[in-house]
Amino acid sequence: MVDLNPPRGTRDFFPEDKRLQNWLFDEFAAVSRLYGFQQIDFPVLESEELYVRKAGEEITEQLYNFEDKGGRRVTLRPELTPSLARLALQKGKGLALPAKWFSIGQCWRYERATRGRRREHYQWNMDVIGVPGVEAEAELLAAIVTFFQRLGLGAADVGLKVSSRKVLQAVLQRYGVAEASFGPVCVVVDKMEKIPRDKVVEELAKLGVAADAIDGILQALALSSVEELEGLLGGDNVAVADLRRLFELAAAYGYADWLVFDASVVRGLAYYTGMVFEGFDRAGQLRAICGGGRYDRLLGTFGGEDQPCAGFGFGDAVIVELLKDRKLLPQLRHEVDDLVMAQEEGLRAEATALAARLRAAGRRVDLVLEPKRIKWAFKQAERCSAARLVLVAPDEWANGTVRVKDLASRQERDVPVEELV
Repeated sequence: MVDLNPPRGTRDFFPEDKRLQNWLFDEFAAVSRLYGFQQIDFPVLESEELYVRKAGEEITEQLYNFEDKGGRRVTLRPELTPSLARLALQKGKGLALPAKWFSIGQCWRYERATRGRRREHYQWNMDVIGVPGVEAEAELLAAIVTFFQRLGLGAADVGLKVSSRKVLQAVLQRYGVAEASFGPVCVVVDKMEKIPRDKVVEELAKLGVAADAIDGILQALALSSVEELEGLLGGDNVAVADLRRLFELAAAYGYADWLVFDASVVRGLAYYTGMVFEGFDRAGQLRAICGGGRYDRLLGTFGGEDQPCAGFGFGDAVIVELLKDRKLLPQLRHEVDDLVMAQEEGLRAEATALAARLRAAGRRVDLVLEPKRIKWAFKQAERCSAARLVLVAPDEWANGTVRVKDLASRQERDVPVEELV
């Protein structure tokens, strides 16, 4: 007998699971449309070169990649942003700016499966192309907060860590660290919450970062306020100015209490260039809920003309775990409007025609497809949360009526067929 489990790190979706997924995706899409974003999509299978970069990112080692029958190197997409960049480049000069796009798609990474982390997951992305200021990041963060609020989560449950990669860039410049080391240093710093401090020091040293520079980096990343950052870098520093502007806009939106300055947030993907952020569980039980930032030079790395861009990715797995912990997952039942049943086999054609007419009128109908007892029909009506049980019975049908039981009031009456439809 074949193994009935899905491949390790992947999931099956039974009807109750799919109802929950559809509900979550509908919330993703609803928030995106509230903010004026348009939906896009792209293939799950992409060219490998979209994701192979030279910054030592984990993602390049986690690809489900292979050579197709035409000899082309392809991969199941591990994230959505490079696909979005590819679409933007296809439009070229014809892309009306700013472009505000969102997508919901399946992603694949070959990594160790843990709670909230799987080898396949679905991800919601919102991206703004063509806005150079932090107004784009402020709008994206507002959308994330709106989403949390719609699900019943507040600032006491989750927060948003914010920083800028320009902070680390300024520190490295101060200590004379080569610009080529910036990407690899970001990859190491992104692991700070996952590995011991000694290991961070060891990995930075392997990159050729001097001991005094390592100390300076770790001290800077321990800063907990924009005021402390200004004391280190000065008030005219670009990162300081951007962060002050972001907090000012957050106050105007009304979500400033959701934000936490955390200089250690750099994000692990090499293409980020400025502001970065991560959603986190304030109880500290789960990994990052979502993350994103500014990536102004990604289009250029694919051979196109650079455009200012900012966006985020929001996976489906961690938020479901968080909602389970908070007991906020909705109870979603299978529901139909009518359960239609022929009392006798000789009336099957009539019951079928009636079900077809009800469906044509827009009602959701579960038609009983084989001979069953009335007792079974009542149980089935409960299982599918039917509003009405419609019984096509000989005497009633001869009189042009059907027997209808309202499952909420438990009342029965004979209804003319034309009135029913």
